[in-house]
Amino acid sequence: MTAEKNVGTGADGARLRVVFMGTPDFAVPSLEALAAAHDVELVLTRPDAVRGRGRALVPSPVKARALELGLPVLEASRVTPEVMDALRAAAPDVVCVAAYGCILPDEVLELAPAGCVNVHASLLPRWRGAAPIQRAILAGDAETGVSIMRIGHGVDTGAYCAQAATAVAGKGTEELTAELARMGAKLLAETLPSVVDGTAVWTEQDEALVTHAAKVGKAEMLLDPADAVEKNLARVLASGDTAPARCSVAGRGARVCAAAAGERDVAAGSVLVARGRVWLGCEGGSIEVLRVKPDGKREMEASAWAAGLRGDGISWERA
Repeated sequence: MTAEKNVGTGADGARLRVVFMGTPDFAVPSLEALAAAHDVELVLTRPDAVRGRGRALVPSPVKARALELGLPVLEASRVTPEVMDALRAAAPDVVCVAAYGCILPDEVLELAPAGCVNVHASLLPRWRGAAPIQRAILAGDAETGVSIMRIGHGVDTGAYCAQAATAVAGKGTEELTAELARMGAKLLAETLPSVVDGTAVWTEQDEALVTHAAKVGKAEMLLDPADAVEKNLARVLASGDTAPARCSVAGRGARVCAAAAGERDVAAGSVLVARGRVWLGCEGGSIEVLRVKPDGKREMEASAWAAGLRGDGISWERA
């Protein structure tokens, strides 16, 4: 990526030709920022997927927003020869990626004169991989952020040219994802001209500081009375639809949607119900359940749930 490459630099405000690749909500602000400042010649996103109880095909958030913006969209779960032809026809100055969800072959990495840049939701080299936001929450990190990085052959191994940080404490996956999406979009828009004109300064990742953000499994999100308050609260904050924070109370499963550190002293594995409030005893303290979704029921406030938790000696355990 050198200054001698013959591309539209954007340094003087000129609009760049961009191919954008992304799929989930996290990628939408980056698409919007690029569409506002440059010419998005093609949007590549994952195909419509079956979602919800109705099992209907639903477009990705990126596809839905791209169509609203009047941008050309191509759906693909991998880069086929036909997809590659479409990418070449777009003739981009640069390819921008944000959570597309597919490994890109060399042909794509070498397609644009300025290469491929990615908006990654962590302060690299910490949390390379599929679930950087949830991993930062579960690990109790003080801060996380976004990185604008080159895409190479490894998973999130490329050099980065810009980063921005934010505090993690008290933020759930949904809130933190939305915040990082906005930060990433702003950073991408600010950085892209220097990426294209070759003036960006790239920092290679320190391999000694690498941590890996593996996909979060359902089992590791189960609340456990044998664990500390902080660990169980982190699970609630990191909870998502694919891996929710769950437990079993009085023999019935439930998803804990919101919780806080409890001020009541409750024995580990015991449940305290008082005046419409519910505390679950953990190792060294308790968590107060604020919102819950019992299996087979709607999400509700803890006060409504408490009305159905009657009797002495109620206990809780891993679901």
